[in-house]
Amino acid sequence: FFFVVSILFLLNNSSDDQSQGPYPPNYKPTQDEVLKLSDLRGKVVLVDFWATWCAPCREGIPDLVLLKNEFLDKDFEVVGISVDALTRGGATAGDVIPFMKAYNINYPIVRGDGNAINAFGGIQSIPTSFIINKNGKVISKYESLVPKATYVAEINKLLTQKYDSTKATFYPEFVLPVIK
Repeated sequence: FFFVVSILFLLNNSSDDQSQGPYPPNYKPTQDEVLKLSDLRGKVVLVDFWATWCAPCREGIPDLVLLKNEFLDKDFEVVGISVDALTRGGATAGDVIPFMKAYNINYPIVRGDGNAINAFGGIQSIPTSFIINKNGKVISKYESLVPKATYVAEINKLLTQKYDSTKATFYPEFVLPVIK
Protein backbone atom coordinates (compact mmCIF):
# COMPACT_ATOMS: atom_id res chain seq x y z
CA PHE A 1 0.00 0.00 0.00
CA PHE A 2 2.75 2.45 1.01
CA PHE A 3 4.65 1.62 -2.19
CA VAL A 4 1.58 2.29 -4.42
CA VAL A 5 0.84 5.61 -2.68
CA SER A 6 4.49 6.67 -3.07
CA ILE A 7 4.45 5.85 -6.80
CA LEU A 8 1.21 7.76 -7.31
CA PHE A 9 2.59 10.74 -5.36
CA LEU A 10 5.74 10.81 -7.48
CA LEU A 11 3.80 10.52 -10.73
CA ASN A 12 1.40 13.27 -9.68
CA ASN A 13 4.18 15.68 -8.67
CA SER A 14 6.77 14.96 -11.35
CA SER A 15 5.15 17.12 -14.03
CA ASP A 16 6.44 20.58 -15.02
CA ASP A 17 2.85 21.86 -14.94
CA GLN A 18 2.75 24.69 -12.37
CA SER A 19 -0.94 25.53 -12.76
CA GLN A 20 -3.06 25.89 -9.65
CA GLY A 21 -5.58 23.29 -8.70
CA PRO A 22 -9.28 24.02 -8.27
CA TYR A 23 -10.15 26.86 -5.90
CA PRO A 24 -12.72 26.58 -3.13
CA PRO A 25 -16.14 28.14 -3.83
CA ASN A 26 -16.25 31.98 -3.67
CA TYR A 27 -12.42 32.22 -3.69
CA LYS A 28 -10.88 34.98 -5.76
CA PRO A 29 -7.25 34.33 -6.66
CA THR A 30 -6.65 38.08 -7.15
CA GLN A 31 -8.17 41.03 -5.38
CA ASP A 32 -10.00 43.51 -7.61
CA GLU A 33 -8.72 47.06 -7.43
CA VAL A 34 -11.09 49.07 -5.27
CA LEU A 35 -11.75 52.74 -4.74
CA LYS A 36 -12.47 53.91 -1.23
CA LEU A 37 -14.18 57.31 -1.06
CA SER A 38 -12.44 58.19 2.22
CA ASP A 39 -9.08 57.90 0.40
CA LEU A 40 -10.06 61.03 -1.54
CA ARG A 41 -10.37 63.25 1.55
CA GLY A 42 -8.45 66.46 0.96
CA LYS A 43 -9.96 66.73 -2.52
CA VAL A 44 -13.21 68.15 -3.82
CA VAL A 45 -15.02 65.16 -5.31
CA LEU A 46 -17.85 65.03 -7.82
CA VAL A 47 -19.61 61.66 -7.54
CA ASP A 48 -21.86 60.82 -10.48
CA PHE A 49 -24.35 57.91 -10.49
CA TRP A 50 -25.01 56.94 -14.12
CA ALA A 51 -25.70 54.12 -16.58
CA THR A 52 -24.74 53.49 -20.20
CA TRP A 53 -28.40 53.35 -21.33
CA CYS A 54 -29.30 56.74 -19.76
CA ALA A 55 -29.59 59.49 -22.41
CA PRO A 56 -28.98 62.43 -20.00
CA CYS A 57 -25.97 60.54 -18.59
CA ARG A 58 -24.56 60.16 -22.09
CA GLU A 59 -25.06 63.88 -22.65
CA GLY A 60 -23.36 64.89 -19.38
CA ILE A 61 -20.33 62.60 -19.39
CA PRO A 62 -18.33 64.70 -21.90
CA ASP A 63 -18.63 67.62 -19.45
CA LEU A 64 -17.27 65.43 -16.65
CA VAL A 65 -14.30 64.50 -18.86
CA LEU A 66 -13.70 68.21 -19.50
CA LEU A 67 -13.97 69.01 -15.77
CA LYS A 68 -11.37 66.35 -14.97
CA ASN A 69 -9.03 67.96 -17.52
CA GLU A 70 -9.80 71.52 -16.44
CA PHE A 71 -9.05 70.82 -12.77
CA LEU A 72 -6.28 68.29 -13.39
CA ASP A 73 -3.67 70.09 -11.29
CA LYS A 74 -6.12 70.97 -8.50
CA ASP A 75 -7.35 68.97 -5.52
CA PHE A 76 -10.31 67.65 -7.48
CA GLU A 77 -11.57 64.25 -8.60
CA VAL A 78 -14.54 62.89 -10.50
CA VAL A 79 -15.82 59.42 -9.62
CA GLY A 80 -18.42 57.71 -11.78
CA ILE A 81 -20.60 55.05 -10.15
CA SER A 82 -22.09 52.81 -12.82
CA VAL A 83 -25.47 51.36 -11.89
CA ASP A 84 -25.62 49.23 -15.04
CA ALA A 85 -25.30 46.01 -13.03
CA LEU A 86 -28.24 47.09 -10.83
CA THR A 87 -30.63 48.29 -13.52
CA ARG A 88 -32.42 46.55 -16.38
CA GLY A 89 -31.60 43.20 -14.82
CA GLY A 90 -27.88 43.85 -15.31
CA ALA A 91 -28.26 43.50 -19.08
CA THR A 92 -26.00 46.49 -19.80
CA ALA A 93 -23.24 45.71 -17.26
CA GLY A 94 -21.01 44.44 -20.07
CA ASP A 95 -21.42 47.73 -21.96
CA VAL A 96 -19.52 49.82 -19.40
CA ILE A 97 -15.95 49.21 -20.58
CA PRO A 98 -16.70 49.81 -24.29
CA PHE A 99 -18.67 52.91 -23.26
CA MET A 100 -15.71 54.20 -21.21
CA LYS A 101 -13.44 53.78 -24.23
CA ALA A 102 -15.89 55.38 -26.67
CA TYR A 103 -16.35 58.43 -24.42
CA ASN A 104 -12.64 58.67 -23.47
CA ILE A 105 -13.52 58.67 -19.78
CA ASN A 106 -10.47 59.87 -17.86
CA TYR A 107 -11.69 59.42 -14.30
CA PRO A 108 -12.32 56.32 -12.20
CA ILE A 109 -15.51 54.35 -12.81
CA VAL A 110 -16.63 51.97 -10.09
CA ARG A 111 -19.32 49.28 -10.06
CA GLY A 112 -22.19 50.57 -7.93
CA ASP A 113 -24.05 48.54 -5.36
CA GLY A 114 -26.93 49.03 -2.95
CA ASN A 115 -24.59 49.97 -0.10
CA ALA A 116 -23.14 52.88 -2.07
CA ILE A 117 -26.61 54.11 -3.02
CA ASN A 118 -27.71 53.89 0.62
CA ALA A 119 -24.56 55.71 1.78
CA PHE A 120 -25.74 58.69 -0.25
CA GLY A 121 -29.28 58.52 1.12
CA GLY A 122 -30.66 56.80 -1.96
CA ILE A 123 -31.09 58.00 -5.50
CA GLN A 124 -34.40 58.41 -7.32
CA SER A 125 -33.12 58.89 -10.87
CA ILE A 126 -29.98 59.05 -12.93
CA PRO A 127 -27.91 60.97 -13.46
CA THR A 128 -27.64 61.93 -9.81
CA SER A 129 -24.48 63.69 -8.71
CA PHE A 130 -23.04 64.82 -5.42
CA ILE A 131 -20.39 67.43 -4.71
CA ILE A 132 -18.24 66.57 -1.69
CA ASN A 133 -15.94 69.02 0.10
CA LYS A 134 -12.33 68.34 1.08
CA ASN A 135 -13.48 67.06 4.48
CA GLY A 136 -15.62 64.37 2.87
CA LYS A 137 -19.01 65.97 3.50
CA VAL A 138 -21.74 66.31 0.89
CA ILE A 139 -22.35 69.92 -0.10
CA SER A 140 -24.76 69.52 -3.02
CA LYS A 141 -26.97 66.95 -4.70
CA TYR A 142 -28.25 67.20 -8.28
CA GLU A 143 -30.92 64.89 -9.69
CA SER A 144 -30.70 65.60 -13.40
CA LEU A 145 -28.32 66.76 -16.08
CA VAL A 146 -26.27 69.66 -14.71
CA PRO A 147 -24.73 72.40 -16.85
CA LYS A 148 -20.93 72.33 -16.74
CA ALA A 149 -20.88 75.99 -15.63
CA THR A 150 -22.83 75.06 -12.48
CA TYR A 151 -20.24 72.45 -11.58
CA VAL A 152 -17.33 74.81 -12.34
CA ALA A 153 -18.73 77.55 -10.10
CA GLU A 154 -19.30 75.17 -7.21
CA ILE A 155 -15.95 73.40 -7.58
CA ASN A 156 -14.12 76.75 -7.60
CA LYS A 157 -15.94 77.83 -4.41
CA LEU A 158 -15.00 74.60 -2.68
CA LEU A 159 -11.38 74.69 -3.84
CA THR A 160 -10.98 78.23 -2.50
CA GLN A 161 -13.10 77.38 0.56
CA LYS A 162 -15.43 80.30 -0.16
CA TYR A 163 -18.71 78.50 0.40
CA ASP A 164 -21.35 78.11 3.08
CA SER A 165 -19.96 75.25 5.15
CA THR A 166 -23.24 74.94 7.06
CA LYS A 167 -24.62 73.30 3.90
CA ALA A 168 -22.27 70.36 4.51
CA THR A 169 -24.28 67.35 5.55
CA PHE A 170 -23.18 63.74 6.00
CA TYR A 171 -20.02 61.74 5.30
CA PRO A 172 -20.85 59.09 2.70
CA GLU A 173 -18.51 56.14 2.30
CA PHE A 174 -18.09 53.32 -0.16
CA VAL A 175 -15.49 50.77 -1.16
CA LEU A 176 -16.27 49.68 -4.71
CA PRO A 177 -14.44 47.72 -7.42
CA VAL A 178 -12.89 49.84 -10.15
CA ILE A 179 -13.99 49.01 -13.69
CA LYS A 180 -11.12 48.95 -16.17
